[in-house]
Amino acid sequence: MPSWKLVSGLCIGFLGSLVAVAGIGYAMVSVPNEENAAALSQNNVYLWADGSQMVTAGSGANRQNVTIERIPPAMRWAVISAENKTFYDDSGVDPMGIARALANMARGGDTQGGSTITQQFVKNTYLSQEQTLSRKFKEMFISIKVGTKLNKDQILQGYLNTSYYGRGAYGIQAAAQTYYGKDADRLSDSECAFLAALLKGPTYYDPAGNDGIDPAATKDANRKRSEVRWAWILEQMHNDDKLTDEQYQKAISKYPEPQGRKATKGMNGQIGYLVDTAKKYVLNHSNISEKQFDQGGYQIKTTFEKDKVEALTAAVKKVEKQHIDPKKRDLDRHVQFGAASVKPRDGAIVALYGGAGYEKGHFNNNADTSGVPVGSTWKPFVLAAAMEHGTYRSDGPLSPLSKYNGNDHLKVRNNDGTYVLKKDNTPFFQENESDRPWGYITLRKAMEQSVNTPFVQLGMDVGMKNVRDVAEKSGILDASFATLDPSFALGTSTPSAIRMADAYATFAAAGKQAAPYSVTSVKYEGQDVRGFDKPRVTQAMPENVANNVTDVLENVIQNGTGKNALSLGRTAAGKTGTTDENKSAWFVGYTKQLSTSVAMFREDPKSAKLLSMNGTAGVESIHGGDIPTLVWTEYMKAALKGKADPGFPEPEKIGTVQDALGAPTPKPTPSVTPSETPSETPSATPSETPTSPSPTPSDTCGFFGCQEDGGQNNGGQNNGGTDGGITAPPTEPTETADDGGTSRGNGNGGIFGGPNG
Repeated sequence: MPSWKLVSGLCIGFLGSLVAVAGIGYAMVSVPNEENAAALSQNNVYLWADGSQMVTAGSGANRQNVTIERIPPAMRWAVISAENKTFYDDSGVDPMGIARALANMARGGDTQGGSTITQQFVKNTYLSQEQTLSRKFKEMFISIKVGTKLNKDQILQGYLNTSYYGRGAYGIQAAAQTYYGKDADRLSDSECAFLAALLKGPTYYDPAGNDGIDPAATKDANRKRSEVRWAWILEQMHNDDKLTDEQYQKAISKYPEPQGRKATKGMNGQIGYLVDTAKKYVLNHSNISEKQFDQGGYQIKTTFEKDKVEALTAAVKKVEKQHIDPKKRDLDRHVQFGAASVKPRDGAIVALYGGAGYEKGHFNNNADTSGVPVGSTWKPFVLAAAMEHGTYRSDGPLSPLSKYNGNDHLKVRNNDGTYVLKKDNTPFFQENESDRPWGYITLRKAMEQSVNTPFVQLGMDVGMKNVRDVAEKSGILDASFATLDPSFALGTSTPSAIRMADAYATFAAAGKQAAPYSVTSVKYEGQDVRGFDKPRVTQAMPENVANNVTDVLENVIQNGTGKNALSLGRTAAGKTGTTDENKSAWFVGYTKQLSTSVAMFREDPKSAKLLSMNGTAGVESIHGGDIPTLVWTEYMKAALKGKADPGFPEPEKIGTVQDALGAPTPKPTPSVTPSETPSETPSATPSETPTSPSPTPSDTCGFFGCQEDGGQNNGGQNNGGTDGGITAPPTEPTETADDGGTSRGNGNGGIFGGPNG
């Protein structure tokens, strides 16, 4: 056993060493002569794809220092009661907080923990935001020295003027204007507690949501967190005798609802959505925190092409003006559009349409949020899965000339031959939009006329997991997938417009997939920031599978529900989509150079629930072949003006004809490739042909064009077939595709949602 003298000597020596180290550190670390860039804060510069300046944005334009006299006592005490009760008595450092930071670091965590107001002021004013041991020690010694040079009111004033409150607001004056539209000295006790709560992290405590991720997705959680912390801060102020009983009761009686987000200078039109998309991409592909980014100094070069952005906006506005009139029809109110345009084989987002604009109070980026079911635009993934994997009954890939029953109100079979049952153990029936007796038709014809029943049964035969895998490899994010029930084949999933454009770009690029991206380079103080190389291109599906899907989708435009796109006047492929109760309508289409998706929907501005579009635009119902296709065509005409028409690769015949169970045996016919029969099915059986002939395009013309095959308006009823028409999944027979009013914007289906950023 060591003697007490040895133990005492070692302890004294250890403590003496610590004192010596501390003394040396204190002597060596001096207070910087200048404030850091964060304290000075700058703007970020966004560039178009050609290098010209798009807009400057950031905290540099949203900051104004105020003196301590102009900061309400309630704001000062709210911060002190919440963050540093001993502020007026301590030396400027918190030894226990530093010990916690060291312990966190030892466990592999960060060094954050328990900083005093003085330490936070020092970090904001003189140091970087990095969480390192050396920075923590510098912070400690500088804080001690600052405490000897500045009085407590000066330190508190500096802290409140350099802190970040979210929405690009640095300092209490900018925060007061941003959240309440008033100067700091006019803030109420309750409003002060709200702003003090933001200092813990506006990403999590701004009730309007997280502008660095997806406001709509984080709104509810942020609101709850904000209310809890706001109430706690008021309670602490009351306990610390900084609020009288009367003041406390008045302050706690009502949550001080902040103003909604407002457009900052230069963020009008589509610019706000472009900046939003690029900012999210930067934050998800670098180690830059939102706070660091908003302090400015970054130059962000985007993929957005100004002429294409303007063309997409003009297309939406033109078609909207022609068909949507809220003053004339109440059902035209709250109509929304979202659109995106992506380069195949590359992934660059060249244009998007996010909504009416920040200046109109619309802050949710419709191009980059989820919650709008895609309807029948999902069917190409079902067909691709069948051509790649075959079905449980086939020996290999399935030909698109295979026949499936297209009649309405059909029972759906499991792979063992039994029928899919609902919750009450009665058979589940899949509906079409009309009761037209299609009989057994080829998958090619079913895609052309967007008939539901063949694709639901095909999805069951292929396996919904295979359908999901094909869609995921094509670019759809995992978090936006719906439940793998029979209706999954009809587009109950909710990817963003960006992701749908990118997934269809995979077909356009003969199966090659590149993740969508919006930023090509980021510089900070002239130096490149790592992490912004182009996404890697992969082969998502066999080349001939993609080419055959394209061939089938060309026929949709040539002879089917997408005929309104014929006026583009060049080789194109695409698919229309509409969901149950007419709550959304899509058109996604592409040429070899460009893939573009357009979504149209109505939503309740308060709840963000989807509303039916029945009666919108003065017609019975809106379909993907109507307004969305008109927007797509108008934009693509402008975007591709003067460009060559390279067409698509000629597909090779794929798979074997494997008709569904119950299909009549066809008469022997010569071998026919899909390209030889663009609109007719080979050797149609009597059950495949309707009892009455289809009218020709010249027979009847309606609001959106001419009727075809018994439909109301080309794209109106979509030729008596269906353009969506999703029915309830078997487990919940009363639900619709969007669960009776899906709330948009959970972010998961956005371009950067999920584990891939």
